[in-house]
Amino acid sequence: MSWIPIMVFSLLVFFFFIFLLRKFVGYMKTEQSLEIESFKSSLIDPDNPVGLSGAELEKLKQQQQEAQAHLREVISKIPVMEKDGRFQIDADAVRRRREAENGSADGAGKSGMSEEA
Repeated sequence: MSWIPIMVFSLLVFFFFIFLLRKFVGYMKTEQSLEIESFKSSLIDPDNPVGLSGAELEKLKQQQQEAQAHLREVISKIPVMEKDGRFQIDADAVRRRREAENGSADGAGKSGMSEEA
């Protein structure tokens, strides 16, 4: 039976401290003109995870779209073939392309040399 008065006293002290804390927080909010945001507004936005402003977010999205377009363009230039249900780089096509580029570069250099002579 002796624990019941102790429990009642401790609960009274606890609620008194909660009351004082609420009064103090309310006083500080009015003194400093603070507005405490709700938890919902602090959740991460899936479209804006880093919290950028509107203009910065649009600029970042534009840069990402340009990077994606460039990446698609670069990837589309890589010759691939399907082998055993998987896509692999076509080594023969790459070799032919390199030879064609080297041949055209050598041909341009040789034709330029013959014109000067």
